[in-house]
Amino acid sequence: MNDEHNNYQNQWPEISFNEWKDTLATLQLYTQIVGKIRLISLPWLNHSWHVTLYISSVGLTTGSMPYTNGMFEIEFNFIKHLLTITTSTGIKEQIKLYGLSVADFYNELFSKLKQAGIEVEIYAVPNEIEPAIPFKKDYTHKTYNKEQVKKYWQALVQVHKIFTRFRAGFHGKSSPVHFFWGGFDLAVTRFSGRKAPLHPGGAPNMPVRVMQEAYSHEVSSFGFWPGNEAFPHAAFYSYCYPTPATFSEQPVEPSEVFYSKEMGEFFLLYDVVQTAANPEETLMKFLTTTYEAAANTGNWNRAALECDLSFFEK
Repeated sequence: MNDEHNNYQNQWPEISFNEWKDTLATLQLYTQIVGKIRLISLPWLNHSWHVTLYISSVGLTTGSMPYTNGMFEIEFNFIKHLLTITTSTGIKEQIKLYGLSVADFYNELFSKLKQAGIEVEIYAVPNEIEPAIPFKKDYTHKTYNKEQVKKYWQALVQVHKIFTRFRAGFHGKSSPVHFFWGGFDLAVTRFSGRKAPLHPGGAPNMPVRVMQEAYSHEVSSFGFWPGNEAFPHAAFYSYCYPTPATFSEQPVEPSEVFYSKEMGEFFLLYDVVQTAANPEETLMKFLTTTYEAAANTGNWNRAALECDLSFFEK
């Protein structure tokens, strides 16, 4: 049992917000620049699904994107600490990830894209961040601790595996497991199939119409987030929109889960999962019970929406 528990600990690294917050701030801005390239390169998909990045075997990737001469891809490699641009014509460009300021990263990335024959132009100001310093002028954020970045990516890998298994238990519409660079969170969302009331908006530096399209239908959403200065802890969250009056009163597991009235969400600290005897079981309890809280109070048609495909794995 001890060997099994130690193996889990090796797979789930310790994460301290205060230790890596400067690196986090820089890395989030790097991903926003790359994410905006994906945004502008693809047609709009429902709920902004075209903007997201994806967990890869080495880091984060845009996946394939079209351009004049074919397809291209941008990938953060958090093992070798490189940003790689590859094209379907065989071109490969790289940028070393170390202590580049956001402005230098922006300039070098667009220079490499131009060398590869890729012409893109983005709205070069951060979203969901305050203050929103234009990328070309941001020489403030320039911290990149390789070990801290790698540890956070390793946590994303573990979370991605569990989110993917959780997603498989749903017949209804569900999002991919994908990474939103605006909030810097890995997320997966289930839909009831019904339209939702018009969302009021409220995210910093985010157009209201984007928020309203993202929440056009009823959702139960789950994610993994690294924390911020106001809440300096990596954590899992679960919320629904619209939020029924009794959502917060539902029984959820594990016992360490708490509800934030200010945020309107359930939270479970990453540390609780990371130190658990069985992290996967602990996180699955959180996902399952908070989904049930949303589905039951929202009167979702659970019999039609849920499924058990585990017999295919036998």
